[in-house]
Amino acid sequence: MEFIRECAGWFYLIGAILFILTLRGLSSPKTAIRGNTYGMVAMAIAVVTTFFVVDHVVVWLILVPMVLGAIVGISRARTVPMTQMPETVALMHSLVGLSAVLIAVAAILHNNHLVALFSENADVLKHAGIEESHMSKVHFFELFVGCFVGAITFTASLFAYGKLAAKKWAKTISGGWVKPLQAILFIVMLGCGAYFFTSGNMTAFWLMTVFALAFGWVWIAPVGGGDMPVVVSLLNSFSGWAAAGIGFTLENNMLIVAGSLVGSSGAILSYIMCKAMNRSIINVLFGGAMTSGAAAATQGAQVERNHRSGSADDAGFLMSNADSVVIVPGYGMAQGRAQNAVKELSIVLKEQGVKVRFAIHPVAGRMPGHMNVLLAEADVPYEDILEMDEINSDFPATDVVLVIGANDVVNPAAKDNPNSPIYGMPILEAYKARTIMVIKRSMATGYAGLDNDLFYDEKTMMIFGDAKKVVEDMTKSVNGSGH
Repeated sequence: MEFIRECAGWFYLIGAILFILTLRGLSSPKTAIRGNTYGMVAMAIAVVTTFFVVDHVVVWLILVPMVLGAIVGISRARTVPMTQMPETVALMHSLVGLSAVLIAVAAILHNNHLVALFSENADVLKHAGIEESHMSKVHFFELFVGCFVGAITFTASLFAYGKLAAKKWAKTISGGWVKPLQAILFIVMLGCGAYFFTSGNMTAFWLMTVFALAFGWVWIAPVGGGDMPVVVSLLNSFSGWAAAGIGFTLENNMLIVAGSLVGSSGAILSYIMCKAMNRSIINVLFGGAMTSGAAAATQGAQVERNHRSGSADDAGFLMSNADSVVIVPGYGMAQGRAQNAVKELSIVLKEQGVKVRFAIHPVAGRMPGHMNVLLAEADVPYEDILEMDEINSDFPATDVVLVIGANDVVNPAAKDNPNSPIYGMPILEAYKARTIMVIKRSMATGYAGLDNDLFYDEKTMMIFGDAKKVVEDMTKSVNGSGH
């Protein structure tokens, strides 16, 4: 025990290095498993070391919640379908924020208890050589930041979870009153926090926390569905900064390092995703572009437009006679759990000499890396998976593009319609291919609420049905068993 206590700094350093290697590993699907392993080892080192460096640890009070949490976590990890992964990630972010708030509350109440105890027994304690000790202004500032960031993260992530899970209580709000309300809540929250920081007044602290919780909800509620992948990424960053703030309060270097890594990596990812959408983070969070897009789509839905439809057999015949096929997966593939069927289709096409590749947009699906995870789960070769910048120049020479449940990331309106809310957003330029085939359940709009001009292109053939069933039928048609 004494050995671990004396070497705690070295153990924390090893853990910090492993956390950095975790991020390095997670930067590529090829090394993701190794990266996750590094992260688990680092967390184990951090937890075990902390047990030995903290005085007067009530072990059972810590182990019981850890065991219960592990049971819930393992059960959820084994049963959650890939279609529910985005909302699961958002829910986990909310728990990190809630933890930051509860730790801040506990730290302040503990400090107040010590101050009260000393004032009641000042003579006895001073005679015993014990001096009064309470939090410095620096600690108050750390608690102020950690608590309000955690509170915002909690309710914002909770709303994101509800939005992604299509819960009735997570309704998008809009109107001219929203932004003034956001500003009022934010200013009052900071005002209460500043008063708490300068005076230590607990009423101000509780008010700051309440206003932060309200602000988190009102802040995210106006954001449209098309921007949710960026919001999930940003909330991941917020959860990291909340953890880092509490790390300062607890004087735990490992928590500071881990929180900073999560916060900075989430911020960088959010920037990359906003760049992929040709929008600023301020526009995503306060612009409400996708909300207006939904209104525009509603108006456009009143206009009847002609489209061409076909069957899985038609698609199979076209692909089997093509030299090159690019598959563009979207949320529809996740919803239909079609990734394994898609891999089987690619194998059959390759056996017939067709060049098959997969095109991934940075914001495809409903969370960062959603499509990459699905394809990795199906063991699709990494060299066949190309990012938008790598594949866009190849579309004009591609014989067939197969779009599986993707909407906004292939919408040509982003290129040629200045009135579209997504105008200027980089897209996968599938419309340049010689033939486009789109698998969808219906002609309904995508998650951003916008109609897709690609579906009405004369080169496009719509194939309606469940993604998995349609792809399986295509595979049968390609290898000849469907005739």
